[in-house]
Amino acid sequence: MTMPNVNMLNSLAIRKALAEADPKSQELLNPQGPTPLSSSTSKHMFEGTADKMDQAMGLPPLDAELLGTIVCQHRISRIKHGCMGNSTVVGIRFPNLLSCLSIEKELAVLADGDVQKELILFCATREEQETRSFKVAGGTKKPSGEMEKGNANVGCDLRKQEEVMEVTGLGLSNKKDENFGEWYSEVVLKGELIEYHPISGCYVLRPWTMSIWNAMKKFFDAEIEKLGIVDAKFPLFVNSDDLRREKDHIDGFAPEVAWVTKTGKSDLEVPIAIRPTSETVMYPYFSKWVREHHDLPLKLNQWCNVVRWEFSNPTPFIRSREFDWQEGHTAFATKEEADADVEEILELYRRIYEEYLAVPVIKGKKSELEKFSGGLYTTTVEAFIPNTGRGIQGATSHSLGQNFAKVFNINFQNEKGEKAMVWQNSWAFSTRTIGVMVMVHGDDKGLVLPPKVASAQVIVVPVPYKDADSREIFHACTSTVNTLKKAGIRVLADFRDYSPGWKYSHWEMKGVPLRIEIGPKDLRNGQVRVVCRDNSAKIDVPVANLVEQVNQLLATIQQRLFEVAKQKRDACTQIVTTWDEFIEALGQRKLILAPWCDEKEVEKVVKARTRNEMGACKTLCSPFEQPKLPEGTLCFASGKIAKKWTYWGRRC
Repeated sequence: MTMPNVNMLNSLAIRKALAEADPKSQELLNPQGPTPLSSSTSKHMFEGTADKMDQAMGLPPLDAELLGTIVCQHRISRIKHGCMGNSTVVGIRFPNLLSCLSIEKELAVLADGDVQKELILFCATREEQETRSFKVAGGTKKPSGEMEKGNANVGCDLRKQEEVMEVTGLGLSNKKDENFGEWYSEVVLKGELIEYHPISGCYVLRPWTMSIWNAMKKFFDAEIEKLGIVDAKFPLFVNSDDLRREKDHIDGFAPEVAWVTKTGKSDLEVPIAIRPTSETVMYPYFSKWVREHHDLPLKLNQWCNVVRWEFSNPTPFIRSREFDWQEGHTAFATKEEADADVEEILELYRRIYEEYLAVPVIKGKKSELEKFSGGLYTTTVEAFIPNTGRGIQGATSHSLGQNFAKVFNINFQNEKGEKAMVWQNSWAFSTRTIGVMVMVHGDDKGLVLPPKVASAQVIVVPVPYKDADSREIFHACTSTVNTLKKAGIRVLADFRDYSPGWKYSHWEMKGVPLRIEIGPKDLRNGQVRVVCRDNSAKIDVPVANLVEQVNQLLATIQQRLFEVAKQKRDACTQIVTTWDEFIEALGQRKLILAPWCDEKEVEKVVKARTRNEMGACKTLCSPFEQPKLPEGTLCFASGKIAKKWTYWGRRC
């Protein structure tokens, strides 16, 4: 990590104090150029410097907790205007992002009238390697809140960053097309979807996220109610004996199961598992509740969280140790009824992605190697991320057959008076949906939210001028909000004491679909200026037609997002028929459609031959809508007669 080449500490007292604390700190004061700041140097420098800095500022010593590689938040808040000159930058490393986030409010004290000051905090975590930047500007009161991801060399591009921050106080430091992983982590933080939790792989879901999740939940609840599915709630914990009863099931989940082994200071006699999914929690009760054909079908759904512990490279929404989801579990007297249920639920998942999140998906069936552990077959909706060339499993609907019925003795007396076993399904979608949406639609300004799931569909921003009547403009904004609310449109107004430019960037970062600007000219002309988030188009709309025009624009944005995403996905799709074509397309990060013999051993060979630092290629799904397969077509991998077309690719 390098420090920017700027006049870092203009206060002679501070410079002297740092020099006395540690000669190595002179490296940071070198005006000749940027100097590497290692963790050992920063620790060495700041550990003995805090008291010196207080002495230099004439402040009494503070008793505060050191934050690992040092400097406490209260001392940062005391680096006030008298101790720093214009464009002062101080570099500080923290061991924990949470510590960094907690000082954001403290930074407000740095605002100092007409003097603009900057404090960039370089934060590094062992696992997330996050960097967060804070901007505090006097006079204009621009709030802090900059986040950079990874080991970015801020110093190399400080001037450009300062120009962006000067105008807006916001901005992403990573480009979607250049550094997708860092861009994604930055967007979900700055877009106020999540915050990091001290336990790796766990995340705080903020209100902006929950509003998106609740929009999907509202749709899904209404639809499954039509199918006669009712809600239930089962415990978080699983009896170890029940978990192990279905061998294939536990073998598939064993590496991910978290166990409770202790209570207080005492060891539990029998460890208790935390559910990775709820089949083994629920099915002992299915056995109790189902006795005869009148008890069927049994259709239950629950909204809950689950824990899956064993994985690497945690990614917000996409791969986490704890996540929220919906899981449904149904039991039927016949296989035909169960198969119909699988298809009905999968169609609801398609609608969530395509109609609500504006993300195109492929409906299909998983291979035997990729199906749900212990299930008969698995159906899926598969999405694709063009920027990474990776597929992602959107949601799944599983036919469990009679496997679990055998294990848990879920039997009933049929209409003929004979003993029979039920046919079961399970199906689920999770908050992963939100991560897919961000990856597909987000851009270099931040989130881009589809109107159907956006917490705020419209943001109203007053644009006052010095010689204009601000009260009249604010009144017009309030009137606009009230008009749109009465029409059922989710709308907010931003009356905060920040510049219009900062507000534009802030709400663009949060992905609000439409922005309405109202200034003196708009008042005179009886109109408002409407700006679309997805393509930045600007339209002047008469106040008299506002509700109708806004509704039309929201519907247009929703459809346009889907069409653009589908065009990008289709442009990345490639049909291949030979191994050489397959390898070439894989290297180009394509979504590959290839003829396949549908043999498990052949898929294992493909995975082994394509495994590298980017992971192995595997089947994504065999689409229900199959292109015509000419007679005699050979499998691209084995040379045997192909049975179907199958999508292949690497996974997120």
